[in-house]
Amino acid sequence: MASPNGTQQPLYMLATYDTPQGPRAGMVVGEALHDAAEATGRADYATVLGILQDWDRADEALRAAAAKADPNHDMRLAHASLRAPVLYPPTIYCAGANYSDHVAEMSKGQPPEPDPHTLGLKPWHFIKGSRCVADPDGTVQIPEGCQKLDYEIELVAVIGRKTRNISIADALSCVAGYTAGNDLSARDLSRRPHTADTSPFKYDWVAHKSFEGSGPIGPWIVPARDIPDPGNLGLKLWINDEIKQDSNSSFMIYNLAEQISHLSSRMTLHPGDLIMTGTPAGVGAGRGEFLKSGDVVKIWIERIGELHTRIA
Repeated sequence: MASPNGTQQPLYMLATYDTPQGPRAGMVVGEALHDAAEATGRADYATVLGILQDWDRADEALRAAAAKADPNHDMRLAHASLRAPVLYPPTIYCAGANYSDHVAEMSKGQPPEPDPHTLGLKPWHFIKGSRCVADPDGTVQIPEGCQKLDYEIELVAVIGRKTRNISIADALSCVAGYTAGNDLSARDLSRRPHTADTSPFKYDWVAHKSFEGSGPIGPWIVPARDIPDPGNLGLKLWINDEIKQDSNSSFMIYNLAEQISHLSSRMTLHPGDLIMTGTPAGVGAGRGEFLKSGDVVKIWIERIGELHTRIA
């Protein structure tokens, strides 16, 4: 399991790990993994959702515990079985067409898309089901009938405060932390067969974006205070060690604060909600290349680390 990359090592990262009694919240400090509830003395911190529901106090408690944690703790990160850091998020919001380089890639041969800000447009999102998440180092099955399974590296924001109608200026204050994600997409299942192309009922977003395992995330959550600028992070994705996506979150069309503010104007955001913030250029649809059984997808996001997924 790779360590986070960046100029400054976070004091701790928040993870979910398997135990004989079931998944538990873990506090990663260096190469050691500590049980979060035991380290803080808070029984309600046994799950990551429990921690996120009390985020402001929980972050301080975890930082205090991490500062005095034994670096030789006998539970080693390398031997742990990590799960998705938020196992069953209340809602997963996914930004569509939100990187300028990706929009240009997908619009080849067409007139350039204007900046949607100039048209008065707002961010747009679709939703994945909470059971779409897949574990780090996990295996995702290609959906039945899919021949064009695509990959999309995404910076993922994890909400840590109940939020409604928040301003752009204050929007990042509700973010608990960040993790890496892959918005897997069954491109050839996006359109319903035997339905006219002009029909408003042509598109099948569940088959396209919300199949089981379509949202690998992880390997952990880096607290927001350790990533002061989510709008300037390197992002890279490899398939079988061949790089396919190499970009930076600065290419977002709508930055994270704009996304959060807009989403909160439509509905209340809750602790544990995930916002997948869009993907840069280099996706399979733009290349005419798609995932196949046996492929290994590796994602790296600056200051967060690596997420690996096997395709079967």
